[in-house]
Amino acid sequence: MSERPWMGPFKAGESRAEDSEVGKAKEVRFCGRAFTSEELELIRETVHDCSGLSRTELAYTICELLEWKRPTGRLKGREAHEFLEELEAAGVLHLPSRQGPEKKPREKVAPAQPGDPLELPPLVGAVKDVAPVDLEIVKTPEARLQWREWVGRYHYLGCKVPFGAHLRYFVTVARPEKLRVGCVQVSSPSWRMAARDQWIGWDEEQRVRNLQKIVQNSRFLLMPWVRIPHLASAALSRLAKTITDDWEAQYAIRPVLLETLVDRAHFKGTCYRAANWVALGETTGRGRMDEGRKHGLAPKEVLVYPLHRKFRELLLGP
Repeated sequence: MSERPWMGPFKAGESRAEDSEVGKAKEVRFCGRAFTSEELELIRETVHDCSGLSRTELAYTICELLEWKRPTGRLKGREAHEFLEELEAAGVLHLPSRQGPEKKPREKVAPAQPGDPLELPPLVGAVKDVAPVDLEIVKTPEARLQWREWVGRYHYLGCKVPFGAHLRYFVTVARPEKLRVGCVQVSSPSWRMAARDQWIGWDEEQRVRNLQKIVQNSRFLLMPWVRIPHLASAALSRLAKTITDDWEAQYAIRPVLLETLVDRAHFKGTCYRAANWVALGETTGRGRMDEGRKHGLAPKEVLVYPLHRKFRELLLGP
């Protein structure tokens, strides 16, 4: 859900020559980190000398050698695994064969068909009748299964594994009994987005350094049987109050700005405006992983919500 896709150091569809320019570059950038030519040479030597290791073991070995870690101190094994495969595709190195059986593709949840019975009777009334509105972090296997099923069935973009860090929530109401009535996902921000970046006013170095202080509301859904005016804006207001502490507890980064993208071909974004989000303009219509192709490359409206009164100072500072 980004204006410009981030595919590591390579562009989608480019040729993969054996005599790769990547191997000659002084620096290669991947997931916000710059790798020097010396580090690339170390990676090549490690892969060659440790050919008996699996790809996963190699990825964590590279992380340890280069001290490639999250703010929590955990190694960035998944990112390293992806980086190694990108380097292999560019002809920079040769990884050992994949071990174990190939993973079966995840079964997709079938979209709801016209006439499908709703799972619950209609929930009607006013926000005050069901308050307080809260968010429940998705933690248990049962909760994860239900969240994926609901988003896969009722969200127009479906349920996909988000790029990078993420948290998932259920929207809940307390009366007449506690019920899950919606789904929210917050994930890593868009790598580049002209409307947002111009509004913040940061340069390339500031953006790379402080981008992870932004988080993106990448899924938001109220179930079709929920018919309570202003419930969506109440849920968004609750998200703005809880995401800072929740994200810091999970990833050791305290976000200062929320962002989202609204497809105006499907929605007006009224609930975001009602929750005091600020509209900045439109994207060029490209998704992070060219997701826009499926939906006609339609531009999306960019909206943001500051989580700190000095958010711009924090995003521009060292």
